[in-house]
Parts: sequence; C-alpha cells; structure tokens
Amino acid sequence: MTTVTPDTLKTPGSPVDARSVAASAGPSGDAAQVIAPTTEGEPVRSAARGWTGSLPSALPWAVLAVGATTTLFMPGTEEDPAIRSTLVVTLSVFFAVLLGRLLLVARRERHRRVPLVVLAGAIGLWAVGSASVSLGQTVGAVTFPAPGEILCLASYVGLAAFLLLDARRRPTTTAAVWLEAAVICGASVCLAAFAVLTPLSGAFAAGGLTLLLAILFPLMNLLLAALVLAQALLHQRARTRRTLALMAGFVGLAVADCTFIVAIVTTQTYSASLTMDALWGGSFALVVGAACAPRGPEVAGPAPRPAGAVLVTGAALAVVLLVLDPAGAVGWVIKGFAIATLLTAGARTVLALNEARGAAEALRLSLTDELTGLPNRRALVAAGDDALRRGRPVGVMLLDVDGFKDINDSLGHSVGDDVLVTLGHRLRATLDAKVVVARLGGDEFAVLAEQREVLALFDLAQQVRTALASPLRVAGMDLILDASVGIATREDDTASATELLRRADIAMYEAKQARCGVLLFDSSQDGVAAHRLRQGEALRAGIASGQLVVWYQPQIDARTRQVVAVEALVRWAHPTDGLLSPVSFLPDARRSGLMGPLTETVMRQVIADTLRWRAAGLTFRVAMNWAPPELVGGALLPKLFEALDESGLPADCLLIEVTEDSFLADPERARAALHQLRAHGVGVSIDDYGTGFSSLAYLRDLPVEELKMDRSFVRAVATDERSRMIVQSTTQMARALGLRLVAEGVEDHGAATHLVPLGVDVLQGYHIGRPMPAQAIDPWVREWALGTAVVPHPHAPQER
Repeated sequence: MTTVTPDTLKTPGSPVDARSVAASAGPSGDAAQVIAPTTEGEPVRSAARGWTGSLPSALPWAVLAVGATTTLFMPGTEEDPAIRSTLVVTLSVFFAVLLGRLLLVARRERHRRVPLVVLAGAIGLWAVGSASVSLGQTVGAVTFPAPGEILCLASYVGLAAFLLLDARRRPTTTAAVWLEAAVICGASVCLAAFAVLTPLSGAFAAGGLTLLLAILFPLMNLLLAALVLAQALLHQRARTRRTLALMAGFVGLAVADCTFIVAIVTTQTYSASLTMDALWGGSFALVVGAACAPRGPEVAGPAPRPAGAVLVTGAALAVVLLVLDPAGAVGWVIKGFAIATLLTAGARTVLALNEARGAAEALRLSLTDELTGLPNRRALVAAGDDALRRGRPVGVMLLDVDGFKDINDSLGHSVGDDVLVTLGHRLRATLDAKVVVARLGGDEFAVLAEQREVLALFDLAQQVRTALASPLRVAGMDLILDASVGIATREDDTASATELLRRADIAMYEAKQARCGVLLFDSSQDGVAAHRLRQGEALRAGIASGQLVVWYQPQIDARTRQVVAVEALVRWAHPTDGLLSPVSFLPDARRSGLMGPLTETVMRQVIADTLRWRAAGLTFRVAMNWAPPELVGGALLPKLFEALDESGLPADCLLIEVTEDSFLADPERARAALHQLRAHGVGVSIDDYGTGFSSLAYLRDLPVEELKMDRSFVRAVATDERSRMIVQSTTQMARALGLRLVAEGVEDHGAATHLVPLGVDVLQGYHIGRPMPAQAIDPWVREWALGTAVVPHPHAPQER
C-alpha cells in the first residue's frame, strides 16, 4: 500500500480554514509504493484479526481534492456559510486521516514510535488552534491575531522535536563540520527570508504583537527547513528525496504563511483563497509523506564535506544581503541571520587556518625522526624518488653502528638514545648541507647524495666512519664506535629510492658479516639475499608444520663405558631438500628471528623423548643447546619450567649447554638465568670450552656442573703435545672445582685411548656413536651394553 503522512495545518473555511485545508491536502511527494512491513516479523493481520496496516497514501490527497473541487463549484463567495461549512468538514476529515496515518505507522514501526507520536501531537495542536479560529468565524469576523494562533505556534515545538528525535545520531561529528553546516544553513535562511519575508516589511506601519506573529509563522518554518538541511549536512539524515520533501514542505509552509499574512494584514481579519489552501495542503502533505516514508539503511563512512566554493558562496550571500540593507523589522531579522552567518564563516576560517598549521606541522613531524630531529625514512624515500624522477645521479649509503646493542643492554636505553642523538649531529655536521642524512630507526642511519661516482661515495663513507670513531664519553667512559656501511648507486633498472635502500641494506649486511667496513652493492648479492629471505620463510613454515626433528648423539663414561647422556641435535626434514643439518639453516633462523621458536620446539621434543626413554628404563641425562639470546631473553625459561611441571619429568634429567659468549654479551642476565636453572634442578654445561675468553671467575661464581672441551683440542690430543697439556690441565682444574669434563669430537680409537689417562670423565664423538633419530636410541643403548653396537669408521666426519 502507499505510505504518506500529513503534518500540521489549520482549519478550513476562513483564512485559517485555508491553512487547515491546505495542511490536510497535498501530494506526499513520495512516489514510491511501500508495502507495509510486518510487526516484529509477524504478518500483517487482517481487519477481522486487528488490522495493523496503514492508510493509503493517496487518501489525504483525495480528501483535499474533493473538498477543493466542491468549494470551487459551489455558488457564492468563500464567506458564505455553506462554503465555510464545506471547508470545516474537509478539515475535520483531513485531520482525521493525518492522525490516523501517523498513529498506524507509529504502531507498525516501533523504533520510530516516539517521533511519530510527537508529530501527531503537533498536528493535533495545529488542528485545535485552526478549528477555534474557524468556529469563531461562523459567528462573526475574527481579527488577526486570534487566540487560536497560540496553539498553532506551540505546534512548532512538536515539529522541531519530531525532526530532532527522528534524526540519526553521529557523535563523532567535528567542530569543523558543525561550522560548515551552520554557514550553509545560515546562508540558506538569509536567502529564503529575504525572498519570503521581504513582502511583510511594508505591510505593517506599526510593530507589536501583530508584526511579531506575522514574522514568526514563516520564520519558524524557514528555521525548520534549515534544521533538516543541517541534519543532512551533518549526516544525521540521509540525503534522499525523503529529506528533500521535508525541506520543501517547510519552505512551502513559509511561503503560504507569508502570502496569507500579507493578504489579511490590511484588514486585520481573516480571509481565504483556494490557491492558498492548495499551497498549504501541498506543503503539509510533503512533510507528512516524508515522515511516514520508510527510512533506508544508514550509509557507513564519514559525512561528505561541502566544497570550499559552497562555503565562500554562503558567506558572500550574507555580505550581499547586508549591503542591500533591507528595511524595517523584517530587515533586521534578515540582517541578524546574515551577521550570524558571517561570524560562523569567520570562525570556520580561523579553524581552517589552525588546521592548515596543524597539517603542516603533522607533515613536518611525519618526515622527521622524533629522537634526532633528522629526516626519517619517509623523507629520505621522498627525496630519493624526486631525484630519480628528475634524472639526477643518486647514491645511497646505509650504515649500522657496530655493537650498539651492547650499549643499550649495559648502560640502558636512555644512554643509547643520547649516543644516537650525538651520532646524528656528528653525521649532519660532517657532510655537506646538500646531502640528506636520515635516521631509519634503531641504530641505522642513511645518507642520500646526488652522486654516482663510486670513489666519491666511498670517500663519504670513510668520512662518516671517521666521524663516528671519534671518542665519545658516556657514563664516565670513552667509547669508540664504528659502523658497517653499504653503498648502492642508481642503475638503469632502479625504479625507486626504496629499491636503492634495499640494495644498500644487502651491501651493509655483507660488510658487517665480512667485517670490512664498507661495501658496494653487487648484483650477485641480490640473489643470495633473496634466497636467504625465502629460506627464512620456509623455515618459519617448517617450524609451524612440525618439520623439525631432533636427533641424539650418545655420551659414555670414559671409565665404565656406560651411556650416561645424549646430546640433542636439531635437523630439518625439508620437504624437497631432504634432511638438513643445523649448519645449513641455523644462520637463517638467527637472521629471521626464529631461534626462539626453534629452541622451544626442540625443548618440547626433548622432554617428550626423555619421558618415553624413562618409561623404557633408560635414565641417562639429555643435553640441549641454547644460544645466548634465548638464555638471557627471559621468554624460554618460564616455558621450560612449565613444561617440566606438566610432564612430571625430573628436572635433573635435563642439561642446558651454553657457550662462553653467553656471559660476555650480558653477564648479569646470564648469571640470573643460570641460577634460575639450578634453582629448578636443571643442569648447566659450558659448551666449546677453551675457544672463547675463558675466565676462571665465572667457573667459580656460576652454578655450572659440566665443561665440554672443544673438539679442536680433542681431535689433536694424540698428535699435539700442547693440546694434550691443555686437556690435562683443564681436567685437573675441573676435578678441583667439582665439575664434570666432557670431551666431544672423539673421532678415533687413538684419541679415546689418550683421553682416558688424562682424566676426562665423558667421551662423545663419532667414534662412540653418530647422531641418530630418537627411536634408534633405545636399541642402540641396549646393543652398546651388550658390546654389539656398530662403531663408525674412524675417518667419518663429525657432524652436529
């Protein structure tokens, strides 16, 4: 069925009658046919079961058309009682249709019930006020303003409440949007008031209540139209024909009110015309039809902003109206709105200037490193891309401060920040002003120079390294820093500054690995870097999908020949490359930040395998290697202790092997980590002992229970006297400190024969047993106890 809603109006029969009839009439302006929705998902009930549908949208128009046609063809004037009675009847029926329409729609659409009932109340007030005027006219002449006009004025409160309650709420609207809406609405009111109210300026010689009411009726309708426009601008009301019908209805009411007031002001009594009735009716029908039309879904996204030209036009219109200087009280009303519009436009201009300054500052900050004040990566890339577009020669240097992590870890991040600020100032002071010096993040800096000569760029790199190498006093000590620098120059295939930075980063990494200071990007490095990246991602996927497996190498007591331990060694069961040894993927794991997940995966497999072996009666220790970052990082230890608690495995079954550089990198945190391990019963072994900066102090102070002599000494013990003396003295020291000494890398019978007299406690190596899968350990241990285990060839290479 067709859905239309009427709105406020006055009684027919007199001028007020005209307003009433007009209000009752009018096309809905809503051409769409809307099927009445169900209530709460239930079908619309028939009349016999309690009808909850709505009146046809054409019914108000039909009432208006019948009344107007009858009045038009009736003999006599509009003052005749018969014609007035016809208009009164038309008004009564029309108001009944309007109220019935609104109440039925309110019953059906529960989420809009309150605004629709408020609108019905406003229409009721208008009807009562208009009817009182019309009934007065049946007795005699009624002068303007009549007492019934008070109810008509009060109805505007209900109309405004309906518009406010029926609008969607958007609490995130900014002050700028509100000001823009105010400028546009103010300019619209100025223009409409000038066109609609100006005819009233010469209609009254005196002021008073008569003039006030004459202005108030059309002015309030214009303000209601402006309110609808503001809601549309603020995205509180959809920008559809429904909204346009609301605005058109209120503007039409303003025009009808103004025309009506001008017509009656000379006689001070009410008079009516059929044309005025039609204008009122059409306007009210537009408002009511829009009110009852179903509201579409809300459109997501920010409110569209008006163009700058629209705001300028609105302010210019206000200026023009002030220049025209309309006369009289009406003129002052128009000029008041014009002045308010100009003030609002001025406030929006001030806000726009602040926004522009804020945007400029935000742009500056977005291109500046917050710590050093140097340009950041975005600024460097923008400058590089600009130079590339202009065809300029471009060279990029990327430098990374060597050993900067030790400063942060040892002295704190605040001291590290001070060092970075100083280094940034040094770089800026050392290089020409035309050279862009940027901080990319962390301890990485970059230099962009419009230079393609490699020798000139190498010279710049050496200047940078010399500047950084100048002693820097920090926390009472003098630091001498160095940097690894990678250089990349524009080539024919260089598409962007980002690509240049990528190539410089590859060269810098190679320079750091080779410890050569400065390197120029070589295209052959690009494939290696890409391979490393692919390998890192493949390893990440392999860890997640369970491709890592743990093999074990046995350790035997040097005197009893019993198996006392096994060492866990990780392997990667690569889906295409087969079983890979650690040397082929651990460097990639370190570069990709995967050592933590890898170590945790090995740890959990070791605990599971150890549980199975103990269930089978095998009680040897199981050792696993932890790199320094994993030991001192603080993330793995809680996971180890939690896994031990969940499994019920005795903690003394496990042994964590750490290298000596664990204590050099961060002595205090390493010490704390080792004490945590021992507090939970987990053993600690020093791996590759003798190859680092061995210190008796940490052997004295740290809770270590085992030393593993590096294979380089063990392998030569049968042929090199100095190696034999080192092993012997280490054995004596370990025994004096109560430590167990393990000799790894025992590859042949000769080495094993020489090691036992020197006092070594445990032997491990290819001569004893090769690394093997977890499921092979149990059979091998039993074969070893029976003396039937196969001893590998003495010249077979060791593997870890």
